[in-house]
Amino acid sequence: MLETLSNLVHQTAFFNLTWGNYIMILVAFAFLYLAIKKGFEPLLLIPIAFGMLLVNIYPSIMAAPYTDAAGVEQAGGLLYYFFKLDEWSVFPSLIFLGVGAMTDFGPLIANPISFLMGAAAQLGIYVAYFLAILLGFSGKAAAAISIIGGADGPTSLFLCGKLGQTALMGPIAVAAYSYMSLVPIIQPPVMKLLTTEKERKIKMEQLRPVSKLEKILFPVIITVVVCLILPSTAPLVGMLMLGNLFRESGVVKQLTETASNAMMYIVVILLGTSVGATTSAESFLNVTTLKIVALGLIAFIFGTAGGVLLGKLLCRLSGGKINPLIGSAGVSAVPMAARVSQKVGAEADPTNFLLMHAMGPNVAGVIGTAVAAGTFMAIFGV
Repeated sequence: MLETLSNLVHQTAFFNLTWGNYIMILVAFAFLYLAIKKGFEPLLLIPIAFGMLLVNIYPSIMAAPYTDAAGVEQAGGLLYYFFKLDEWSVFPSLIFLGVGAMTDFGPLIANPISFLMGAAAQLGIYVAYFLAILLGFSGKAAAAISIIGGADGPTSLFLCGKLGQTALMGPIAVAAYSYMSLVPIIQPPVMKLLTTEKERKIKMEQLRPVSKLEKILFPVIITVVVCLILPSTAPLVGMLMLGNLFRESGVVKQLTETASNAMMYIVVILLGTSVGATTSAESFLNVTTLKIVALGLIAFIFGTAGGVLLGKLLCRLSGGKINPLIGSAGVSAVPMAARVSQKVGAEADPTNFLLMHAMGPNVAGVIGTAVAAGTFMAIFGV
């Protein structure tokens, strides 16, 4: 009887957890608090935090399949199979399909100069790449880390998988999604530092109407042009534009609704929990993770600064018709970054409405980050 009780007690998690597991459990609690109490991107942080909680209580939930001593093949843990779809770039591509079905590219079509601000906001990616090289990371690892600067979690996962950097996928994904959630905290100080109050008060003219034909042709043209130049971006750009074509064609409402709602949220659950489950104490609590988190923050700050500085230049060239704040929306966090541009502009002048203008660089940033990922894949021959 005592032996049975002893076996039961020793089967509990308390006898198998390390101090590192307890630290990661506390981090998971902190993420849940930020998501539920503070409202920091709960759709992302809640699944990630819960995956983090599960893997640090029961590490076998991420165990790979194996063959036991008797030669019998044993199945892997539940979240291991979810994570394989991250590695194979299935979930990131499906997320892009959903994003495309929800995105209105009208502001970008109406103001094509937004493409430049979306491109300028990728500055952080290249700054982080060279800093990562200086810190001793390999070229492929540096490329995978640097894409955090685009504030685009799915692209970060996609590039990690393509470059074979799955060992770094956990810290990179958590950093990318965390910074996406913290856009309202990280960006405003940078935006205010680089702009004057007079610039923040600039009111922009209303965007021109965009025809249905333009909206239908846009995803087709972008797919053809981008994928001809960088074929490796086809999974991301192709899915993004396919989702958008569903939306703008107006003849497949069922597909649009499925891609932007049911499918999107199912994939977010599976992707979020599997990403969170990569953060076991053994793989996460190390110096490499601290370097990745720091590089991600630097990349994000420089990305914001790049967009704002180009916005300032365009403001001068246009005779004060462009508010530099919309440049900060060039990072890929849609629509959070555009909302931040609106918020900071409204603080300077409550009657200033920048949201639709900021959506142009914001959606351009999604394309820009995918192009940056494709560029790295081309460089490394993937």
